[in-house]
Amino acid sequence: MSVTVLDQEMYAEAEAARLLAVPPTTLHYWLEGGVRRGKLYEPIVRETRKGGHFPVTWAEFVECAWLRQYRRQHQVPMKELREFIAQLREKLGVPYPLAHAKAFAHEGKLMIVEAQQAADLDLEYYLVAPVGGQMMLTAPGEDYYERLRYVSGIVSAWRPHDDPKSSVLIQPDVRFGKPAVAGISTEVLWEQVDAGASINEVAEDFGISVSDVRWAVSYESAPAA
Repeated sequence: MSVTVLDQEMYAEAEAARLLAVPPTTLHYWLEGGVRRGKLYEPIVRETRKGGHFPVTWAEFVECAWLRQYRRQHQVPMKELREFIAQLREKLGVPYPLAHAKAFAHEGKLMIVEAQQAADLDLEYYLVAPVGGQMMLTAPGEDYYERLRYVSGIVSAWRPHDDPKSSVLIQPDVRFGKPAVAGISTEVLWEQVDAGASINEVAEDFGISVSDVRWAVSYESAPAA
């Protein structure tokens, strides 16, 4: 997988919003910025606005996944997140810093700490914190990082399920970026079960584990799906 994958256009905004389980208007604001209470705000994820509803790239999707987590689970103020991303983007020298493994390497962690401080991010919202002379992932940072898989230093997969045991992954080069287990669309597996086939039958028919089928059905049965 090469860095060019990060720029690959993956989803229409509506589809990306569905996969991320956020309102389409919220996703559009993260990508393009907008007017709030009479004031124009710059994009959070993109360096500059494109001026419309453009396809969401893989890198943008990954960073929106992080933003979704922090906004939903930790209620971090948007102003601080916008500044944090801008600071980290400049320090790492890449447009989508949280889509790169180097952000979580030792030097990258130091840069994250510096970006957090420059953005006046509250301590409770830190991705990385200095502990005993070492740079350690915080609980929010670990929650984001452990959802990711890397190939050649960039994010190659994201786990949409909250449960870390889930085998459901979203990958840009598998099933056109649709959620899948063992390379098979979760939607296809769920349709088989919904049509009356047993979990064991579906597992045998597709040559995958019973556990994978259960995770697929669990994911597709959730309201977010």
